[in-house]
Amino acid sequence: MSIMKLLDVKKLRENIEKCAKFDLDENNVFGSCYAVAQDGKNLYRGFFGHSNNDGKSVDEKTVFRLASMTKPVTGFAALILVDIGLVSLDDPVKKYLPQFDGIRIVDAEGRDLGKAQNDVKILHLLTHTSGLGSIKYVKTSDKDRETLDDTVTRFASAGLDFEPFTRQAYSAVAAFDAMALVIEKVTGRDYGEFLQNEIFLPCGMVDTTFVPSNEQWGRMAAMHAKVLGKSRVGHTDEGCVFENYPAAHNLAGAGLVSTLTDYEKFAAMLLDEGKAGGKALVSEESFKLYATAHVPPHIMNRPESWGLGVRVIASEEYGTLPVGSFGWSGAYGTHFWVDPKNRITAVFMKNSRFDGGSGNNSAVRFEHAVANALM
Repeated sequence: MSIMKLLDVKKLRENIEKCAKFDLDENNVFGSCYAVAQDGKNLYRGFFGHSNNDGKSVDEKTVFRLASMTKPVTGFAALILVDIGLVSLDDPVKKYLPQFDGIRIVDAEGRDLGKAQNDVKILHLLTHTSGLGSIKYVKTSDKDRETLDDTVTRFASAGLDFEPFTRQAYSAVAAFDAMALVIEKVTGRDYGEFLQNEIFLPCGMVDTTFVPSNEQWGRMAAMHAKVLGKSRVGHTDEGCVFENYPAAHNLAGAGLVSTLTDYEKFAAMLLDEGKAGGKALVSEESFKLYATAHVPPHIMNRPESWGLGVRVIASEEYGTLPVGSFGWSGAYGTHFWVDPKNRITAVFMKNSRFDGGSGNNSAVRFEHAVANALM
């Protein structure tokens, strides 16, 4: 039986503050914030720099674009339906979305390679193994993005990159929009409303949404960019949280905004195996599916796998985090993980077009800062 390692709080603070100072000194961010808890106790929260180019300080009310840190939320939303028996991870998506019946394989040059021999399943949507992974799915017109149904229809008509569950390719938007549409069809509820009532309210997440209010837009961190070594305000599309997708689209793979405080609560719920405020959002048995390494090594070919919308550390070769840890990142630099072995949750927020996405340098330094504070 493995023994839980405790964090040295003094060393943790020193390590994280070095990370934050480095990013500010190098003009990698306008500002950022970090939170680390162990066994339910907050050990460190730090706010650094500014939320925009006008000198407003980052604080616990600053709202950040989550980008792909939306995916773990969608994965948990799907798990809720699995838990109550409305869907199964093994269900073919065509059972709920006729757009997927007879779906075809289409290569990057647009050549039709024939009908897929295998069904796309719910599990495939959540583990980046559906074949809905290519940049071609981002090339949709504004009209195609008017509704979730419109968008998913367009994605399905574009075809799959490969036979489901024969390869793994990151699906930035397509697979998770399809999952959200399944949730809407099965529940008869708007996807954003479903998240609000089934996850955000029970967890006490008051600033997490697809559609920010005017007041929340006023607290939104400005998008940072680094040009010729200097910090600049990066491009954003008006009324859009992620790229040029309208906020009202409920972009299930990348469209949420949140605060450090809110996402800490989500991470704490995950550490507590689906419980929030004394209430079980899913059963303990169902929760095991969330952070299971569902994608085998011969498909992944690296020390990581995929759970339901979360990266899962599957081998000690990863190094920094223990096997069984899970979490994910966002295109604009957000990052979090849950370490069940050491009972740790860690959340990092920044919004920048410089050094974002999975494996961004700020996130890697944060992982090392926490790991090196373990006694």
